[in-house]
Amino acid sequence: MSGRKGKGRNTPVPHDGLFKTFLTHTDTARDFLTLHLPTELLQLCDLNTLQLESGSFIEENLRTYFADVLYSLKTTDGEGYIYTLIEHQSSPDKFMAFRLARYAIAAMQKHLDAGHEQLPLVIPMLFTHGRGSPWPYTMNWTELFASPDAARRLYTSDFPLIDVGSIEDGEIMQHRRMALLELMLKHARTRDLAELTEHLVTLLIAGYTTDEQLVTLMNWMLQTGDTARPEVFLQELARRSPQHEDIFMTIAQKLEQKGLEKGRMEGIQLGEQRGIEKGRHEGKLEGKLEGKHEGKLEVARTMLENGLDRNTVMKMTGLTEDDLAQIRH
Repeated sequence: MSGRKGKGRNTPVPHDGLFKTFLTHTDTARDFLTLHLPTELLQLCDLNTLQLESGSFIEENLRTYFADVLYSLKTTDGEGYIYTLIEHQSSPDKFMAFRLARYAIAAMQKHLDAGHEQLPLVIPMLFTHGRGSPWPYTMNWTELFASPDAARRLYTSDFPLIDVGSIEDGEIMQHRRMALLELMLKHARTRDLAELTEHLVTLLIAGYTTDEQLVTLMNWMLQTGDTARPEVFLQELARRSPQHEDIFMTIAQKLEQKGLEKGRMEGIQLGEQRGIEKGRHEGKLEGKLEGKHEGKLEVARTMLENGLDRNTVMKMTGLTEDDLAQIRH
């Protein structure tokens, strides 16, 4: 992915054009690959399917690379694609192997973007001449790390996976400052979070969680959790974790319960005015909804007082800017 420019110039170096004139000719490229591909890779390539591809790749950072020559071909072993990326370099570059690795990843992404469902093999090849011959630097990109052995193990093995859904609760309980988050996320949609009371109390007493983390986590639980009576759940946590009582009581009793009680009373009054049982039922429901809204406002006020920014509070509570404007600090 060359197209290298001279300093202060925008025209390609002449030998780049010479190289492309030859290697963009399919028959010439077929001879090149036959001569220079390692035997084990050549045996995978069906050179009769060789096809010249566009060499422009745009990465996420919008930096553009231009391949000297990029060919696609099918494999000799069933369905699949192989790309040969032929890079021309006239002067030594210590990190050439890393550059080729980046180009190879870009070619893989382009292949996926075209609708394919499997990654293709991409064979980067470097063609060099002139200064610095013989080539003085490694062509194995893992050798460029401070610890090549660690790099090879990392990039030729499975990447680390943290799947909390497959970790036993007892093991999660040993995860110190991550335990509370992992436990809540694991069970958020699979069972009533109230069933986790014993585990949660143990972790809270251990003092692994900051007040800000706890406020955010409890608010998230109220919004997405599957707890039938969240106010009762929070009250129980407050009772059994005295050092966090203020937080839980603020959320559960001083805030949510206060809002629900107000809504309940207004609902009853509305139902009594209608004079029929249906009106009483509808009034209770309407009042309860209004009470929940006021409870959310109180929760939002506590979050703001704990330093969360307004956009985060709105996202987590579902309230609007107009709603937050009603909060008295």
